[in-house]
Amino acid sequence: MNIYFGDLHNHCNISYGFGNLEYALMEAREHLDFCTVTGHAHWPDIFRRNEDTGFIIDFHRAGFEKLSKNWNWVTKAIADANEEGSFVTFQSYEMHSSKYGDHHFLSPDDSLTLETGDSPAEVIENLAAEAVAIPHHIAYTPGYRGISWVDFNENISPVVEVYSKHGSGVSDESAGEYLHTMGPRDGRNTVYSGLKQGKRFGFAGSTDHHAGYPGSYGDGLTAVLSDSLDRKSIWQAILARRTYALTGDRIRCRFAVNGKPMGSILEPVENARYRLEVNGTDFIEKAVIYKNLESVMVRHREDFIGEGSLNNIYKIRIEVGWGRKSSPYHWKNMISLTNGEIVSIDKCFRGQNVLAPKEGVDHPDDVNRLGNKACILNCSKAVFECTTFRNTTTRHSSTNAVILEIKGDESTGLTIDVNDKIVNVSIGELVKNSVSGHMNEYNCEAYLIHKAVAREFYNFAMEGEIKVEPGDFIHAEVHQTNGQSAWISPVFFDRK
Repeated sequence: MNIYFGDLHNHCNISYGFGNLEYALMEAREHLDFCTVTGHAHWPDIFRRNEDTGFIIDFHRAGFEKLSKNWNWVTKAIADANEEGSFVTFQSYEMHSSKYGDHHFLSPDDSLTLETGDSPAEVIENLAAEAVAIPHHIAYTPGYRGISWVDFNENISPVVEVYSKHGSGVSDESAGEYLHTMGPRDGRNTVYSGLKQGKRFGFAGSTDHHAGYPGSYGDGLTAVLSDSLDRKSIWQAILARRTYALTGDRIRCRFAVNGKPMGSILEPVENARYRLEVNGTDFIEKAVIYKNLESVMVRHREDFIGEGSLNNIYKIRIEVGWGRKSSPYHWKNMISLTNGEIVSIDKCFRGQNVLAPKEGVDHPDDVNRLGNKACILNCSKAVFECTTFRNTTTRHSSTNAVILEIKGDESTGLTIDVNDKIVNVSIGELVKNSVSGHMNEYNCEAYLIHKAVAREFYNFAMEGEIKVEPGDFIHAEVHQTNGQSAWISPVFFDRK
């Protein structure tokens, strides 16, 4: 099966949020295989009004009313954007819940209606269309919009959003703490906690971006294993839990147990043979196979050293941004190779980050109409164009990048035209060090050509055999040195 990448949960101004739906779908098409744009629909157990909560209540209710008023237009725009074989869209909307945690309802049916209910199960029951309820930002405090594992229903929720702009809900030890105004991460509501309680679900990642930029890099991404790029196939992959969650980098993973892919539920056996195949984008820091959340096989970066170059293939990230100006900066970049060949290109495009709700803040419809795009022209040339903004803090990046997979050797040369500034560097140099430069004299926009990563450091397979019992589950995680991660849906053994 093929691996496709998408965003199953993000927002724009169709309810509360910013940015035009048309532009959101336009930008998504440039760098995603599938997506939805989600409206906020209702909150049955919203808190009581007082001096502190009045603005929040009014803000949400105005957003709910806006979505309801324009629902037919929204579903038509999303349906019209669907192009089988090229770019797949789904219908969706979101329910807030203090008790059950927030869920978004996802459907392949363009006739999806807005329905209400006191619980996610009630909403699904009231729908005539086929749909699933996906819990998100699950690790908030129980009763404070975190998931309720007691009420979790795997029949309506085959996958759970385990990573987004809110952070990582995998465990209370995983990188990606919760920093939103909604509060901290609670270990009782993490993925690991749910799995320990015997819940069965696949992993998804989505941005929860609120300004009309689906797939904004670093905020979360869902990968699916699917026969083809069409609604029916992607939908079946979600239902079968053939999914995994990514922070942002397109780490390509294939994981199987006894020959069955991630998300499968297998008949009990005595021995299980697992296999993980990884094609990363940076140095692999650690890859781990877990049984019942206990590691059974670990491969560290040091284990790759000395294996020798495989086929003289490298991955090189070219990143642009920085500077001190609040105004947008537009980049036009051309990469040319000598004595080498461009095999593939990955796009790492960000939209402007906007928190919502926020008092006194508004943005134009085209807040994230950025024109980010990239493509390979031929085997020796690639181009990418993007718009960047200054980093919001010294710990929050707003840069954009592409990752080139290049076949060559240390003599292969890269000539990079960065807004008419010419940079020449060889793979031999980039194997030793990254190379940066600036567009002006001081506190200005800059570029970074990252250290070249040889194939043996990002491409590998690991396999083995372990004893299992009914009710056991096996999953895998991959973590890179640049902080990017993949959490792969478990394979479960039936409890019979």
